[in-house]
Amino acid sequence: QVQLVESGGGLVQPGGSLRLSCLASGRILSINDMGWYRQAPGKQRELVASITSGGSTNYTDSVKGRFTISRDNAKNTVYLQTSSLKPEDTAVYYCNAVIVAVQASGVIVGRNYWGQGTQVTVSS
Repeated sequence: QVQLVESGGGLVQPGGSLRLSCLASGRILSINDMGWYRQAPGKQRELVASITSGGSTNYTDSVKGRFTISRDNAKNTVYLQTSSLKPEDTAVYYCNAVIVAVQASGVIVGRNYWGQGTQVTVSS
């Protein structure tokens, strides 16, 4: 079974930085687009940044110039380097990936997977 496991969240002061990581594991054949979403209390989940298998990136306007998404294809890992964090960045951050994998039945399936989320709190 494919799993996405995030790490690196925590409490940080305004202006600080955190590096989030997301490791994909399982009987993975290939990983296509990967991304980070976030959901603040009372708000809808929103896309923060995404990266294609070829390395092309996309960011929501509010994090441009402050966040950087990257991936290590050999390690099946995607990262989100955050900097100049603001209180409004406080949210649960979720990893997302489109993964082609071998299921328990032996069938090869491509589908969207989500991690369990990691809390980022920006507060003084």
